[in-house]
Amino acid sequence: AYQKEPKIRELIEGDASAMRVWEFAKKLEGLKRNAGMHAAGVVISNEPLWKKTPIYKPSGEENYITQYSLNYLEDVDLIKFDFLGLKTLDVIDSAIKLIKNRYEKEVDWHAIDENDPEVYKVIQSGDTIGMFQIESSGMQDLNKRLKPSSFEDLIAVLALYRPGPMESGMLDDFIERKHGRQAITYTFPAMEAILKPTYGVIVYQEQVMQIVQTIGGFSLGYSDIIRRAMGKKKDLSAYNDEFSQGAAKQSLDYKKASELFDLIEKFAGYGFNKSHSAAYAMIKFQTAWLKTYYPQEFMQALVTSEKDNTDKVVKYINEAKRMKSFSGAPDTNHTQ
Repeated sequence: AYQKEPKIRELIEGDASAMRVWEFAKKLEGLKRNAGMHAAGVVISNEPLWKKTPIYKPSGEENYITQYSLNYLEDVDLIKFDFLGLKTLDVIDSAIKLIKNRYEKEVDWHAIDENDPEVYKVIQSGDTIGMFQIESSGMQDLNKRLKPSSFEDLIAVLALYRPGPMESGMLDDFIERKHGRQAITYTFPAMEAILKPTYGVIVYQEQVMQIVQTIGGFSLGYSDIIRRAMGKKKDLSAYNDEFSQGAAKQSLDYKKASELFDLIEKFAGYGFNKSHSAAYAMIKFQTAWLKTYYPQEFMQALVTSEKDNTDKVVKYINEAKRMKSFSGAPDTNHTQ
């Protein structure tokens, strides 16, 4: 601003107070405004943190925090995990305890078929109120249209129900291909193993990495660099040639590979992290399973978890009535 705006220079040179403020401003510029702490971020290290990063202890806090922000931790060989607290985990836990108390039955998720068709019938019906991440009206409509029939479909639902995939047509392509109304094609046969679970549509960031690795011959580490660059909408023209040449070395058509890279670049910005979506899909399946087989216990746990939110209590009691799982008003003389 000093270089481009003559009035700033005039003000500073003609006013001693302005000059003093300007000198202070130059010293302050670039300094951190304040120290902040990530609500759910945990930094993992294989040796004491102070060997890799300056550390800071906020007043009133038991734990130390890194003075480097999240963008620079990887450069000093540290890794950050975000541990999200989900109320739904408490709902599931409460329902399981009710089931054990009433029926003396232990719920073992490892022994339950995550492709149970009875559970998917309920999801397909759109009666998803109370189910994790899929109870909104938009999600109810999507489940009716898409009709998820496997755990892979559940993972995809969460990844596709976002503005980017919906506006770009990815979601509609996925639905049409799943139901056989649109042909599933692959630029190269080797891509079938990567894209078959998503009916030929590039949905996940991991798929982008696998394609770049398999067709372009890149290492997984280099593939991840390209994935990140795509996510940040960087110019990837240099990578296109490298990718196409790598494909040609494997006796694949250079021009087709170049067109494929353009397609990957178009959809990579919408790509979702599959491991994140899969973890959420597991919680979604568990809530759907509980609602299918133990609706009374599930709805009871759900209402209890929202006891301070009148609107949600009313919503869930109405759902319990619809399901014929409502057993009347709370009774202080009766405990379960």
